[in-house]
Amino acid sequence: MWLILCPKSRFLPTVDDIPPEHHALVPSFMGGGGKRIHPLPFPDSNIPVQPRSMDPSKDLAAYGYGSVAWKERMESWKQKQEKLQMGRSNGGDKVWDNKDDESDLPLMDEARQPLSRKLPFPSSKINPYRMIILIRLVVAGFFFHYRITNPAKDAYPLWLISVICEIWFAVSWILDQFPKWLPIERETYLDRLSLRYEKEGQASQLASIDIYVSTVDPMKEPPLITANTVLSILAVDYPVEKVSCYVSDDGAAMLTFEALSETSEFAKKWVPFCKKFNIEPRAPEWYFQQKIDYLKDKVHPSFVKERRAMKREYEEFKVRINALVAKAQKVPEEGWTIQDGTPWPGNNVRDHPGMIQVFLGQSGGYDIDGNELPRLVYVSREKRPGFNHHKKAGAMNSLVRVSAVLTNAPYLLNVDCDHYFNNSKAIREAMCFMMDPLIGKRACYVQFPQRFDGIDRHDRYANRNVVFFDINMKGLDGIQGPIYVGTGCVFRRQALYGTDAPKKKKPPNRTCNCWPKWCCCPGGRKKKAAKAKQEKKRSSSKIAENGAPAYALEGIKEENGTEKPYTTAEQKLEKKFGQSPVFVASTLLDNGRTLKGATPASLLTEAIHVISCGYEDKTDWGKEIGWIYGSVTEDILTGFKMHCHGWRSIYCVPSRAAFKGSAPLNLSDRLHQVLRWALGSVEIFLSKHCPLWYGYGGGLKWLERMSYINATIYPWTSIPLLAYCTLPAVCLLTGKFITPELSNVASLWFLSLFICIFATGILEMKWSGVGIDDWWRNEQFWVIGGVSAHLFAVFQGLLKVLAGIDTNFTVTSKAGDDEDFSELYTFKWTTLLIPPTTLLIVNFVGIVAGISNAINNGYESWGPLFGKLFFSFWVIVHLYPFLKGLVGRQNRTPTIVIVWSILLASIFSLLWVRIDPFLPKSDGPLLEECGLDCN
Repeated sequence: MWLILCPKSRFLPTVDDIPPEHHALVPSFMGGGGKRIHPLPFPDSNIPVQPRSMDPSKDLAAYGYGSVAWKERMESWKQKQEKLQMGRSNGGDKVWDNKDDESDLPLMDEARQPLSRKLPFPSSKINPYRMIILIRLVVAGFFFHYRITNPAKDAYPLWLISVICEIWFAVSWILDQFPKWLPIERETYLDRLSLRYEKEGQASQLASIDIYVSTVDPMKEPPLITANTVLSILAVDYPVEKVSCYVSDDGAAMLTFEALSETSEFAKKWVPFCKKFNIEPRAPEWYFQQKIDYLKDKVHPSFVKERRAMKREYEEFKVRINALVAKAQKVPEEGWTIQDGTPWPGNNVRDHPGMIQVFLGQSGGYDIDGNELPRLVYVSREKRPGFNHHKKAGAMNSLVRVSAVLTNAPYLLNVDCDHYFNNSKAIREAMCFMMDPLIGKRACYVQFPQRFDGIDRHDRYANRNVVFFDINMKGLDGIQGPIYVGTGCVFRRQALYGTDAPKKKKPPNRTCNCWPKWCCCPGGRKKKAAKAKQEKKRSSSKIAENGAPAYALEGIKEENGTEKPYTTAEQKLEKKFGQSPVFVASTLLDNGRTLKGATPASLLTEAIHVISCGYEDKTDWGKEIGWIYGSVTEDILTGFKMHCHGWRSIYCVPSRAAFKGSAPLNLSDRLHQVLRWALGSVEIFLSKHCPLWYGYGGGLKWLERMSYINATIYPWTSIPLLAYCTLPAVCLLTGKFITPELSNVASLWFLSLFICIFATGILEMKWSGVGIDDWWRNEQFWVIGGVSAHLFAVFQGLLKVLAGIDTNFTVTSKAGDDEDFSELYTFKWTTLLIPPTTLLIVNFVGIVAGISNAINNGYESWGPLFGKLFFSFWVIVHLYPFLKGLVGRQNRTPTIVIVWSILLASIFSLLWVRIDPFLPKSDGPLLEECGLDCN
């Protein structure tokens, strides 16, 4: 909401139908027609103010223009402006040093404006979409009334199965559609963020942030990819003293450790090059691969020379990394050893101590120009047999504790090892929401969309997932916020600690409409000062001189040779967070503060302690704190718990993509990725955290609950989808159909439903900007994944929950060969391919059988055949990308595919012969003897 200045009322809302640039208080020279009101804290007295013409129907009612009170306010405002102008002319910027004067700065100053704003979609685009949803609901009601009251008596089982499937599809559509009811977009103002928190001549007041990079297997997640991600983090456009990068190596691989050491050395050359020439992206592999004019907007005379030198440096860096990878291919019998001859602690991946190595830091990390570099820390948590380490969720919780002990930034950002910073200002984009005093306090995280490199032009397997990221997530942002997708997300640390969101406070009951933080009234200032004094007194009782809470110190001090006993409150905190007084102390410190009296050595010792295997025993970690355990898709579960605590999340889509990653290219890897996601949803559905019954009475909104129900129930759609895709072939082989002969009224309902389905898709693409190609690929892969990966996920989830049979997943490969899209046609046989392959063959056989039957039985058989053929072609068209992936390149069809095809074709050929398709059916024309003797 745009705000204007009033001497007694700091914030007054504008009238919605008056554009900000047309307000009476905004002079014409302030730049009308733009999206922002530019700062003008000290207007030039030589430039005359030219107010716009007033609209009495709006301005008089909204502002009381011309009244005595208005004139008094304007006179007061002019006096303050003159005072500020005199202070600037006499003392330069000294006027800014006076806190009272600073509090009286006009709100038209850009630094006092909101850091972001919502951009609802135009009503001309969204209202027709809402109307067609309601119309489709009505049409669906009449359609199901007809379907239920008019069974196909000659094919009752087929009719019953089809009706059950259609009802399930309708419920799934409702769960998917209604969370899109209020889509919004957002706009950020990075210049205002800088003006507010980065004043010239003063230390930056931007919040600190800890960035987490997770990796497991360097053989499947190449170290060069991880190194590029780390380099893009170290070169990010953010104050270096505010950034810390933590790399979690859950595989305890010496290859990752050595690659990170090489990366820290190369960063001393790469980071100053990026910042000097302001290049994008700041991951060298992807920067040097760009097929664009790299001289555009680069006017520095030494740019070309330094770029060539840096490219040579990077090629040498790649050679060193590849040499490490080649060396790691063959593990010595005695295991790896470090330089001093001692064995590498992580030789046994399942049994090794915790390891922490600080490669770069505020005390010793400097680039070649002598400038400070962000902190870079390698972390490998302890692994012991007999302990449940909870995979990625456990690794992330270890990083939360380590970072709290070492840096304790109030905000956290987690990215996968293959998701590099494509936009160096991504952190600033997130801080426009998190540090906004109006909306930031109730935001638990800012989620960025996932964007990908290296995907084929046609996106055959819907890797971009555009419909989800550009339609569903924008719809959720208008309700309570997007769900957490596992990477590219900035968290509030306190939200991860399981605290409830602050309640929405109403403005105090005063004669003015001032907000407490910027209240300019005498009474408001007194209340603000009293509140600050009370908070200071409360904090001083909690915090000792060295920055640690008093009770935390009591736990480590001894009096008369005995340790002082804990109080009940102290026991609760230790039971919640674990047996670490230093970590518990950090949870009570805000704004990135750390313990003042602790030495680096003692902090590292404590950091090793908090990543031990038994630290989380009998605590709330993974239950109410941090990443939540219980599912392989810990991201959905973690975001769900936060929303249940009343937090809201924010969806940030910058004009330049914040992060980019790599996606699986071939069909097998893509299906395994989808299988993992679907299995996680099944686990959540069968757990106590199921959105159907968990979190009532909290802060979860009902439309947000519908979206979470849809996110956990969608794999179960695979069962009716498989049945529905099999029905066309059964109908063609048996000569029966799922509906009786249609009347004119029934045809009307069928036609109306199809029109509504197409209209919904068209209007959805119109307001979201998603292209028809992306939308259609998403529809195709919904069927492909539904009859393969989702189906297996349901059965594996049931086995895991009911029988305790766990399924281990391999990490998806993150890189391909040198040739573009070399893995697109790589075929890896897996059981996930059996159901779609069978469906394709069954429907092809059914089409041949149906056509031959119609040819054999005469003209009247062609009418009912068209409906069955349309039904079968619908299945084949949706499975067409799967068919292309199955066949692969010319003359490269795998032998196993040929064997399976021949086997299945033989089975259905025998069924075809058993059905006798060439003999006349009872419902066909009667054949009589012609009376001619052919002999």
